[in-house]
Amino acid sequence: MLKFTAEHEWLKLEDGVATVGITQHAADQLGDLVFVELPDVGAELTKDGNAATVESVKAASDVYCPLDGEVTEVNQAIVDDPSLVNSDPQGGAWFFKLKLKNVADADGLMDEAAYKELIA
Repeated sequence: MLKFTAEHEWLKLEDGVATVGITQHAADQLGDLVFVELPDVGAELTKDGNAATVESVKAASDVYCPLDGEVTEVNQAIVDDPSLVNSDPQGGAWFFKLKLKNVADADGLMDEAAYKELIA
């Protein structure tokens, strides 16, 4: 199940763990990424708190945590090669995995149709 935030993050939910990244729209708006900083594994993140930082040739931007949880894994590949986020933002260029404190909170996020309406 895919969910989206108004801050342009996507979540793929599986067994109480959300894989989190930025949307194609966000990657397009940022331009070519040159730097990605991810949270530490084990970090406790809160909804709408700063989770990661991306820098492009245009600007630096924060990536926000969509829900409360603990970081269980990060994608080192996008740190090593930030351009992966531009080429596959909603696939292989995920940012981190989050063990959700309350899976039901995801029900309050947008589905793909609502997100597409937001960015239209």
